[in-house]
Amino acid sequence: MRALLAEGLKIDWATMPTYNTVMAVAAGAGLLLVAGFGRRLTDAGAVLHAEGYSLAFGVLGLILTATGLHMTLTWPLAAGGFPFDNVIFGEPALAFGVMLLFAALFLWKRGMALAEAPDRVEYVRRLAGPLSVFVLGMGLACFGIAAAGVKYKLFAAPPEEPISGEFADYPMIEAVFISGLYFVVGLGAVLLPFALRRWNVVLVRVIWVCWSLTGLAFLLFGALNYFTHIGLIVNTM
Repeated sequence: MRALLAEGLKIDWATMPTYNTVMAVAAGAGLLLVAGFGRRLTDAGAVLHAEGYSLAFGVLGLILTATGLHMTLTWPLAAGGFPFDNVIFGEPALAFGVMLLFAALFLWKRGMALAEAPDRVEYVRRLAGPLSVFVLGMGLACFGIAAAGVKYKLFAAPPEEPISGEFADYPMIEAVFISGLYFVVGLGAVLLPFALRRWNVVLVRVIWVCWSLTGLAFLLFGALNYFTHIGLIVNTM
């Protein structure tokens, strides 16, 4: 086995920084928390612990902003290949991270006012309306990433990567899986401005499902990648 690995793929990891593991976990947790926050927001009988969400959004926003900004501005981040990762992972992470940071700041400063508002939905609807234009744009960007992932068969792991590498001969499997996640995240983002405009309950529920399912998928996939990426590093050193 060691002999086979010795003849296989070799990567200069000094030129291939890889940290989309923590980015995926943070993005997944962020989507889950945004969906959960929205659900509690619409439940008039639920107590809204704004400070707790502020802390959570702040932690995740800091991770995503720092890693996303570095990946976005360092071109290419991975000099050994995959420069498209800057666009696919870096820019969406940066956008989501900054939004989480500002949400954290708002909840820390004005969370009590939101929690005690006579109509919390109307409060957030008017507050988030302008920002939803950018959310819409990033949703369309996610559609573009999803289309590129399928067209160019991106995201496929090399044979040297544990678990994911078992599908190296079938690159469309992982391409469709990851592209599907981006598409569903984008669908929720594109629907948000329309849901906020008149607070369409059906659209709000669709968004909640989109971000809950993709959040869980990104969280679990990112956690799994801690094993698969470590294995890839060991097998290609």
